[in-house]
Amino acid sequence: MNISFSFLPEYWPYFRNGVFCTLLLAFFTVLLAILPAVGLALMRLSKNKGLNFIASAFIEIIRGTPMLVQISIIYYGLFGGVRLPNTEILGVVQFSMFLPCIIALAINSSAYVAEVFRAGILAVDRGQTEAARSLGMTSGQCMRMIVLPQAVKNILPALGNEFVTLIKESSICSTIGVTELMFGANLTRGATYQVMGPLILAAGLYFCMTFPASKLLGYLERRMRRGDVR
Repeated sequence: MNISFSFLPEYWPYFRNGVFCTLLLAFFTVLLAILPAVGLALMRLSKNKGLNFIASAFIEIIRGTPMLVQISIIYYGLFGGVRLPNTEILGVVQFSMFLPCIIALAINSSAYVAEVFRAGILAVDRGQTEAARSLGMTSGQCMRMIVLPQAVKNILPALGNEFVTLIKESSICSTIGVTELMFGANLTRGATYQVMGPLILAAGLYFCMTFPASKLLGYLERRMRRGDVR
């Protein structure tokens, strides 16, 4: 097994741009996934059977199909006949490929985060909801001002894990030509015929992104829970 990094001087920009693109994908996916996830969670908790069925069906379909299939449907199906501008985002990734990937990843992530939000909402003591209602709050005010803030604190570790997971799962976007980290590794392998070096470098860079993110989220979790310790 020959491991060589002699490709670095020439091909390092592909890995640098790939890291930046990977972080962009994960960041925008989380931003776009949160609101739909909250909506799906509330629909799942709704007493309206129609809303509950729609949310449950969506979540089960998304969670029960591979992400590669979902990205292919979004990119080749939904955006297949749409002419998007070919502009580059910060000179790293083409918008015409970036947008479909963001939408596909956000749809997939929202199904998982919805269940996380639902569990967090159910974990909030029901007595607090009853106390808020007795003070004259509406159901919407109670959910927005009392329940959701506590639910977010409860689910912060799971949300952090989802962000870390998205950093790794964004590698599947390389299948449609998005210039993220795995695309740079595959391009280098094809051009230099060196297999292990580019893959090991990509693995190390993924670790360098996920490990600090995990530590930062752990620190934020401890800060948010500091007031709970008596």
